[in-house]
Amino acid sequence: MKVFDLHCGQGHIFEGWFGSEADYQDQQQRGLLECPVCGDGAITKGLSAPRLNLGAAAPQPPSSEASAAVSQQTRGLTTLPGNAPEKLRALQAAWLQLSRQLAQASEDVGTRFTEQALAMHRGEQEEKPIRGQVTPAQAQELVEEGVPIVPLALPKVSGETLQ
Repeated sequence: MKVFDLHCGQGHIFEGWFGSEADYQDQQQRGLLECPVCGDGAITKGLSAPRLNLGAAAPQPPSSEASAAVSQQTRGLTTLPGNAPEKLRALQAAWLQLSRQLAQASEDVGTRFTEQALAMHRGEQEEKPIRGQVTPAQAQELVEEGVPIVPLALPKVSGETLQ
């Protein structure tokens, strides 16, 4: 089992578990990898430390070649101060939890959001919590009609259970 630290284009960091490196590559090529926080599909593999049980030999310092490879891989990554990685993970976990709560407490009406929101606002349909997708023009129409909307970027996995 391979456990990789994965990064999305928005800077979110999360773990991915794969049967092998080939399994990771296959899923990456087929576009199956997605950030659980924002749904971004631009996923890259970060540095991960393997755990190897090779005995009790003292660890050897990295070679200059290994140091150069790590330096090459980390070039351009932002270094976070102090306990920022823990705070970032806690913030991501809180956002995912809130996303799941919002998804469970509302109905996903997809692209029918504008029609249903307008119908509820005009009293033609019983009000209920809904979520869905709108274009910028549809959002403008809703705002001009006085429909109270809040744009949220909920991850696709909000209603699903993650391991």
